[in-house]
Amino acid sequence: MSEIDENVEYGTTAEPAESYNENDIQVLEGLEAVRKRPGMYIGSTSSRGLHHLVYEIVDNSIDEALAGRCDTVIVTIHGDNSVTVEDNGAGIPVGIHEKMGIPTVEVVHTILHAGGKFGGKGYAVSGGLHGVGASVVNALSEYLEVEVSRDGKIYQQRYERGKTVTKLTVIGTSDHTGTRTTFKPDGEIFEELVYDYNILLTRFREMAFLNGGIKIVLKDDRGEHPVEDILHYEGGIRSYVEFLNRKETVLHENVIYVAGKKDDAYAEIAMQYNDSYVENIYSYANNINTHEGGTHLTGFKSAITKVFNEYGRKYNILKDNDKNLAGEDVREGLTAIISVKLHEPQFEGQTKEKLGNSEIRNLVEKVISERLTAFMEENPQIARLIFDKCLTAARAREAARAARENTRRKSAFESTSLPGKLSDCSDKDPANCEIYIVEGDSAGGSAKQGRDRRIQAILPLWGKMLNVEKTRIDKVYTNEKLLPVITALGANIGSEFDVTKLRYHKVIIMADADVDGSHIRMLLLTFFYRYMKPLIEEGYLYLAQPPLYKVFKGKEEIYAFDDIEKEKVLTEKGWKEDKNVTVQRYKGLGEMMPEELWNTTMNPEKRKILKVTMENAASANEIFSDLMGEKVEPRKEFINVNAKFAENIDI
Repeated sequence: MSEIDENVEYGTTAEPAESYNENDIQVLEGLEAVRKRPGMYIGSTSSRGLHHLVYEIVDNSIDEALAGRCDTVIVTIHGDNSVTVEDNGAGIPVGIHEKMGIPTVEVVHTILHAGGKFGGKGYAVSGGLHGVGASVVNALSEYLEVEVSRDGKIYQQRYERGKTVTKLTVIGTSDHTGTRTTFKPDGEIFEELVYDYNILLTRFREMAFLNGGIKIVLKDDRGEHPVEDILHYEGGIRSYVEFLNRKETVLHENVIYVAGKKDDAYAEIAMQYNDSYVENIYSYANNINTHEGGTHLTGFKSAITKVFNEYGRKYNILKDNDKNLAGEDVREGLTAIISVKLHEPQFEGQTKEKLGNSEIRNLVEKVISERLTAFMEENPQIARLIFDKCLTAARAREAARAARENTRRKSAFESTSLPGKLSDCSDKDPANCEIYIVEGDSAGGSAKQGRDRRIQAILPLWGKMLNVEKTRIDKVYTNEKLLPVITALGANIGSEFDVTKLRYHKVIIMADADVDGSHIRMLLLTFFYRYMKPLIEEGYLYLAQPPLYKVFKGKEEIYAFDDIEKEKVLTEKGWKEDKNVTVQRYKGLGEMMPEELWNTTMNPEKRKILKVTMENAASANEIFSDLMGEKVEPRKEFINVNAKFAENIDI
């Protein structure tokens, strides 16, 4: 809490402030506002915002494709991390804008709210920032050059940090139409300037799936060996579901596809069941991933639950005394893509992560109710196969409920009955508190002695951890290794998880810096991802980084976190491993004295901790399925591909 001067009377100040008048009102002209507050327009100036620049330009090309004027988009990352986006659309208009008196292409790139997506007939649907995309990219770039092929000519214009530096000039002739944009992100704005090829690849693969028939070519000219991926899927979202399920055992071979249209709104859904216990449903509106769902997702969930229950009653699969299937029962093992396109999308918030159009819910419900019911009627064998899985899921849910109630009766979830192994902190404000989940009793003992008792809680774990990727939630509630974690955090799990009840705002996994420690970390990460996903989404989950080595000569001690750092220490000090210089490799946290553990791993002022983030849910899900799932082949493939990057392997 901030300090308050109790001598100041209300309505007065202790010292007269400087005058506040009309001269203090600042007006930001043109694109100055974007450069002043970039986060308002692209979310952040971190890696996420950097990649967002590319998305905005590509979104404009995709909008051209949706309007039927483009079928190919080429994205190239150059050696200096500048990017070129080229399409074969109609080309941005170059004529003089009636209102602004300058070429329209210049208006689009220098005026914040200018574009063809506010009304009129230029675009039926669009996914960009509605007139701010190109101008925002321009404002946040060291330079941007645009070339427009139109009316048999090639027009060019250059901008620097949002300001026009050359007039629109004709530089040649062309036998095609399209727009070519090259820009370099501004180092004055962004924290990092290096593009991650895989992040872009994931995004553009998604775009290609969502717009069947469109070809997106991604090129990387950096390095000795240029990389290129051609993304082109005629099957659209059907192909997307097949891609997501490619490493799963599916219950039915063909993807179920339904679609429908009402007025200027269009909805399509592709879905397929696999034998896993998790649902993977991704929703999109005008190609934008609505991470927080919205009306289209709500409509889908309610409709599919209704369809299955009505089918079960009609064919007497659900008896009179049976309860209806719950939503989570019918979605277990379901992979689905919901894509809607509409003329006037209403997104909640600038980041567009939740769709608010009420009419879309009705459309999606109608499509699912009519088309999915028809599919099940026409394919009774597939319907029964899926239904049997739903019934098994319902029984597991009832078993989980019973286990949960039994646990509650024993007061295991009550704050008054925290796990016996937990050494809690004295501060009760979650914002100040952190909990270390520690591998092993010995390490837990050192952590307890070395911690800051005011803000740091210690929960030691021992024995074999449950792999939740291979089991249902009812087994989790009765697992003696995971139950202390659930209880200590105090926010429950699964559909009942409530992040507002979390007792600590830093949940730190602290395991040994070896292979066994990595295994423990992966098991816990899988558990948190599957049953406490908001913990990751809200940025509350961390990984401790204990040192692997202690290098000392006489009384001088230096800690190194990996082999590279160890060699760096020896080189900088001019030391060689001999009788005078000792390099100690820690086999585990339990080898450290409490003071050592505090100084290297737990002291907030000195420690290194990694925040666990989830940039792309689909990619994260795939990794967890590969590494922790039932199938051996995906895991073997992952090891073969990534073995060359492995370090610190215990031999």
